Amino acid sequence: MSRDLAESGSHVRLYGTPLRVRSSRRWSQVTLARLALSGDLVRPARLTVPDLLAWPQHRVAVSFECATSGSRHHRFAGPRLYDVLADAGPGFDPGRRKDRLRFLIAVTGTDGHHALLSWAEIDPDFADAPVLLGVSIDDTPLDAAGPQLVLPQDRCGARHISGITAIRVDGGYRCAGPAPDAAARAVVR
Repeated sequence: MSRDLAESGSHVRLYGTPLRVRSSRRWSQVTLARLALSGDLVRPARLTVPDLLAWPQHRVAVSFECATSGSRHHRFAGPRLYDVLADAGPGFDPGRRKDRLRFLIAVTGTDGHHALLSWAEIDPDFADAPVLLGVSIDDTPLDAAGPQLVLPQDRCGARHISGITAIRVDGGYRCAGPAPDAAARAVVR
């Protein structure tokens, strides 16, 4: 249990619902949202916001344009997506040079929105984008709503996914050469 959570007077069961939270001298029940980590991982998992507090927490202020509500400004806190997924053990083939570059990360939210990232975007050896799994927004915990995908580098908010329900790591993408017909047409011309 994190020190901040322990000091706040809250009681948390990390691997089950419901969460009991003290507010105004009364205990109330909060059902924890769960996020499924799946795909090409050695250790797939189902995580809650309290589980995500086990990783180092980062804070970021973001501004982005939203097509439906204009400019948005928020403060988020949470672990880096890279840290969480690296601990889940992506199934990179150590015998293949640059194997991790073919891995894609699909994120799904409760409202049906999806976002796709490449492993290279979040990997410190490549773009090292500070993508977070936000566990709080503007100092409000997201225990019941679920974590948010936060991309501070994006000017448009389209890839900010609320209430993440699933993150799938997929290394099945294989880049192939041109289709045989396309190669034959190129020779004929």
